[in-house]
Amino acid sequence: MVRQTNFFLILTEKVNHLLDILHKEVINCRRCPRLLEHCINVATVKRRAYRDWDYWGKPVPGFGDPRARILVLGLAPGAHGANRTGRIFTGDRSGDWLYRALHQTGFASQPHSVSRDDGLHLHDVYITAAAHCAPPGNKPAPEEIRNCRPYLERELDLLHPRVVVALGRIAFDTYLEILKSRGVIASRAAFHFEHNRHFRIAPGQPVLLSSYHPSQQNTSTGKLTEKMLLDVFRKARKLAADGRR
Repeated sequence: MVRQTNFFLILTEKVNHLLDILHKEVINCRRCPRLLEHCINVATVKRRAYRDWDYWGKPVPGFGDPRARILVLGLAPGAHGANRTGRIFTGDRSGDWLYRALHQTGFASQPHSVSRDDGLHLHDVYITAAAHCAPPGNKPAPEEIRNCRPYLERELDLLHPRVVVALGRIAFDTYLEILKSRGVIASRAAFHFEHNRHFRIAPGQPVLLSSYHPSQQNTSTGKLTEKMLLDVFRKARKLAADGRR
């Protein structure tokens, strides 16, 4: 038992180290000039409510537990959310919904995420995005998502999650494109995006669980309710517990 514990500690330290390297590469990425310019412009002009903030203003890396069995995949940082705070899904209403749901389902140490140094810890969950820079109009171009895709692939290879929770159609399609490029699936035709639907892809592959994105557009109209989002993470926990890690 002691030998096994030591093995997992060493493995976790190694994954942490490799994630730190990856995060630094993300932060220093310059692959998408349009997005970088937008991040800097937003950080310079700011929003009146945050005029005293020192905006992050650059690509935002993933965040979470290096031993996570569940990987949450979003779209991109919010201009005055993660682009301001430097932590994914932090500082805007989408993040408020997500972290509250994660806390209520036992994955987050607290229900709020307001800054990088607020003491928040995630357990068994790692959060990342299809694009790591805040895009104009919250819409990254297809080529910008492709530029970011290698980072996501490395996160998947390092973490080996049992479940991928795709928040929104773009995240869903981005993950399927990775599976297709790796020869895991022949096409995306059999995969239809629906809220709280899961797909068992192939032996050894994470289960894909799709969810509406907790964007203000979805939550303010009632398309996504708190119960609906809680149900997604309750299902994710059950799917992650199926079989061995």
